Amino acid sequence: MDPRKHRTAVLEFEEYVRTRHDALLRSARRLVGDPLDAQDLLQIALLRTYRQWGRIADKRLADAYLRRVMINTRTEWWRARKLEEIPTAHIPEASVKDTSDQHADRSLLTEVLKRLTPKQRSVVVLRYCEQMTTFETAATLGMAPGTVKSTLHRALTQLRQEIAR
Repeated sequence: MDPRKHRTAVLEFEEYVRTRHDALLRSARRLVGDPLDAQDLLQIALLRTYRQWGRIADKRLADAYLRRVMINTRTEWWRARKLEEIPTAHIPEASVKDTSDQHADRSLLTEVLKRLTPKQRSVVVLRYCEQMTTFETAATLGMAPGTVKSTLHRALTQLRQEIAR
């Protein structure tokens, strides 16, 4: 690659990260919940996106590309952790006490979202947290709009049941 073109691409990517970092970090937090994991997820996704930056012809789609990388990375982590699980007779108590109703609602939602499959969670996050349309969600996840709708329907049904408990 021509050094001038490379330098231009680097500057373009740096500007993209500067302007979109906060929104992308919010997306990462919605996908993994834990703030430190979200930062790690975003950094890995940025690195992977940077490596492919020259191949993204329409830079307006960079957010969708990067979110897809975050979803794929989160799925990789989930699969790796699933293999590391060790059965135990005693399940440790996991509760965080907070007097704020808003925090309690957010905690409940985060906990309930964890019970969804990765595919369902991705659809819910993109549709409601990222406010993407059905078609944008389908394009980001590489699925048909009808699949997005049916997955979203099943996920919302499960969320309602979990919250009602």
